[in-house]
Amino acid sequence: MASSFKLPDLGEGLTEGEIARWLVAEGQEIAEDEPLVEIQTDKATVEIPSPYAGTVLAILVAEGEIASVGTQLVVIGEPGEDASDKLSQAPRTAAAAGEQPSETVSQGQSTPAAGAGRVQATPVVRRIAQELGVELAGVDGSGPAGRITEDDVRAAASVGTEGRREPLRGVRRVIAEHMARAHREVPPVTWVEECDFEGVPLDRLLATVVKASADSLAEFPELNARLDGDAIVYLDRYDIGVAVQTDEGLVVPVVRAANGKSVEELGIEIAGLAERARAGSLAADELRGSTFTVSSAGKLAGLFQTPIVNHPEVAILSIGRVAPRAVVRDGELVVRQTGTLAITFDHRVIDGARAATFGLAVIARIEVRPAG
Repeated sequence: MASSFKLPDLGEGLTEGEIARWLVAEGQEIAEDEPLVEIQTDKATVEIPSPYAGTVLAILVAEGEIASVGTQLVVIGEPGEDASDKLSQAPRTAAAAGEQPSETVSQGQSTPAAGAGRVQATPVVRRIAQELGVELAGVDGSGPAGRITEDDVRAAASVGTEGRREPLRGVRRVIAEHMARAHREVPPVTWVEECDFEGVPLDRLLATVVKASADSLAEFPELNARLDGDAIVYLDRYDIGVAVQTDEGLVVPVVRAANGKSVEELGIEIAGLAERARAGSLAADELRGSTFTVSSAGKLAGLFQTPIVNHPEVAILSIGRVAPRAVVRDGELVVRQTGTLAITFDHRVIDGARAATFGLAVIARIEVRPAG
């Protein structure tokens, strides 16, 4: 008997996820606990195994679509089995909104329309049509029984259009939503100051700044806080997010209890997190719960940046380009490894004077450079 699989509760209060990638195709045999689908949440990409063994009869939600917890994703059963009862219970996806769903039989094959004018297209084709702004009712299908194919949709979209459309998906969609929310909710102010990095090895620069930031946060609790409704929540842990650029976009893995670790220990941990981030192998709990974020673009950094607060945090620090520059020390013009630190903060929670004093405290710790 065919069984439908619903999007499970992914924890952490998450109510929906994006279908990042199907690891099976309709008509394919699958074993129990074999990888079935990858779900992208606002925290991480989660691989979900199949709870059933059998044949994939129908994929109900296409890649790139958002599904709520409890949504039917796929039907699995015996080869040739009639799964129409399961399909009739399946909710319509966002891509099919405003469209009549196609009639489907075993293994997801479309049948001729029962009524004149009914559009024949798979969920994947419907999603592509929605992304490209193509009205399926006006497209002549070249597939079996007049079914509209992806090529039909793309050919229709190419008429009178300009440029290439690419939908927001995966990490890029999460970044877009996160940045838009931060820009919408946080009134930001950015403070910038020079810092003398002379003697700080470049391979330990990020770890040095993370350590100085974590140690300074204990003296400035409002920068290690969150705004929850009409209350400020001061956090007693110092879990520092470190922004890492990957091929998929920017991710922010978290260094736990950074205040209790040496620069050397932080350097090793940050390098490991960055390696796993670029390989796409970070665990979900390595991407959540940061209390403050440090960002560095390395050689690509400009003179300084105006970073966006990593909501729901209230402050972020970025490191500008560090390079030899002429500076005045004790009345003499000398060349020192100099860079900038920029702190963007939520002005609802943090006063400008406190943010500046925090920044100067971080700089003082970097320039003194205590051992370890």
